[in-house]
Amino acid sequence: MNIYFGDLHNHCNISYGFGDLENALHEARTHIDFCAVTGHAHWPDIFKRSKETGFTIDYHREGFKKLKTNWSLVTETIAKANEDGEFITFQSYEMHSSRYGDHHFLSPDDSLRLNPGDSPGDVISSNSSRVVAIPHHIAYSPGYRGIDWACFDEKISPLVEVYSKHGCGVSCESAGEYLHTMGPRDGRNTVYTGLKLGKRFGFAASTDHHAGYPGSYGDGITAVIAKNLTRESIWDAISRRHVYALTGDRIRCGFTVNGIPMGSKTPAADSTRINLRVEAVDFIEKAVIYKNLKPIKAIYREGFPIGSNLGKYKIRIETGWGRDTSPFKWINSLKIEGGRILSVDPCFRGQSVLAPKEGVDYSSDVNKLGNRITHQEDRSLSWECTTFKNPTTRHSATCAVVVEISGTPDSKLDIVLNNKEISITVDELREYGVSGHLKEYNSEAFLIHKAVPDEYYNFEMTCGTETKSGDFIHAEIHQVNGQSAWISPVFIK
Repeated sequence: MNIYFGDLHNHCNISYGFGDLENALHEARTHIDFCAVTGHAHWPDIFKRSKETGFTIDYHREGFKKLKTNWSLVTETIAKANEDGEFITFQSYEMHSSRYGDHHFLSPDDSLRLNPGDSPGDVISSNSSRVVAIPHHIAYSPGYRGIDWACFDEKISPLVEVYSKHGCGVSCESAGEYLHTMGPRDGRNTVYTGLKLGKRFGFAASTDHHAGYPGSYGDGITAVIAKNLTRESIWDAISRRHVYALTGDRIRCGFTVNGIPMGSKTPAADSTRINLRVEAVDFIEKAVIYKNLKPIKAIYREGFPIGSNLGKYKIRIETGWGRDTSPFKWINSLKIEGGRILSVDPCFRGQSVLAPKEGVDYSSDVNKLGNRITHQEDRSLSWECTTFKNPTTRHSATCAVVVEISGTPDSKLDIVLNNKEISITVDELREYGVSGHLKEYNSEAFLIHKAVPDEYYNFEMTCGTETKSGDFIHAEIHQVNGQSAWISPVFIK
């Protein structure tokens, strides 16, 4: 089985978002394996019009009308972008609901109909295509577009979106608080509460990006365990809940209970063997296996071995910062002496927009950025990316690549970031990260992060336990840099 990464919920100007659909699909193709560009379709119980709500109601209804008018063209464009073995697309649209919470509908069928309905079940039952309803930003207040666990139906919703630009809805204690104008996170509507109530679902994450940049780094992506990169194989994995949620870093995980993969159901047993395999991207802060939300085994950063030299490292090269509000283009390269490049993970961002603002508009090419890996061989790498001024001192607009290399402490990296040349050894990067600036003052800058040795990102842990019907077992991985993975539970039937 293979691991593929994608975004199952994001927006552009096919409804009330920004950026062209064609460009959104093009940008997605350069750095993720699959995506669904989602149109906003309807809101059956939208609030009443007032002086305060007029602008919000108008842009929603205009967006709904735009999607309905162009639905045939939208589905045709998305269908044409699908290419088995290269890049997978799904058809998708979204329903807002004050009562049930927001859901996006996902289908592998290009014949998906744009059907209205008062509930997610209504939309599903009125459609002849294969389709699932995925609740998202679930942790808003009940009755205020948060999920209604009493009405949740695992038959139509195999997955729940647990993380996005809105924040993390896993638990009250999870990093990633809700900061949008829609309000704070409510503990009654978190993932943990749903599981305690006996609801059964897998964990997904998506960006909910509104400006035509699927997979924007740090806003959420879904990892799928599938046989191959085809629409049918990815759809089968989604239907079986063989998925897990990621904030952004491509943490590669394998998780089984008595050999049964994540998201599955398995019989109760007196002796149950749990296995978690992880290839992280940064230093591990902790990895925990839970049964019924109680930890049964954990490993922390302090428990990893110290001082061994296994010859593999992950090095993150990050660019951005500065004070200029206009886009800034980076043309970068890397050559390695005394080692070779094993893999590269892109960490590319689009310009962040979450919802329309009165009096503010964006061009159709708002995120026509050209972020991409342009060249990769055993000992050389080139990439281009566009960055923006960080919107606040707590929110990043940088881009990066994470390069896994094999080598020794003496291996040398020759890096060119626009007009800056940096030569540094792995041994130096094992001690500290190195930063620099392109100009004398308040300019764009770069950071070559501290090298992460193999023994700090590659590990396996096992444990045993007794299980009974109704139990569920899942795992969570949290890195030092704040990036996380939430692995879909295995349910004991």
